[in-house]
Amino acid sequence: MIVPINYKGLLLDAELKLDLLVEDIVIVELKAVEKINPLYLAQLFSYMRLMDKPKGILINFCCDNIFREGQRTVVNEIYSYLPN
Repeated sequence: MIVPINYKGLLLDAELKLDLLVEDIVIVELKAVEKINPLYLAQLFSYMRLMDKPKGILINFCCDNIFREGQRTVVNEIYSYLPN
């Protein structure tokens, strides 16, 4: 996905390896790994910051129960500005 990024007033067109973007609000990052590495969460937070998105979900398919073990939902400061 080609994403325009504003870096200190300079507009860049960057290609991010984004898995899913839902309703132009939620970034979904998909993995199939034994253990969630903190690097994956840092990557998700970076995508959220670069694209100005308030919410991200990291889903790991290498687990017994995706609902209980295989997902992490994260929000950033933009989330607090959303209307209820």
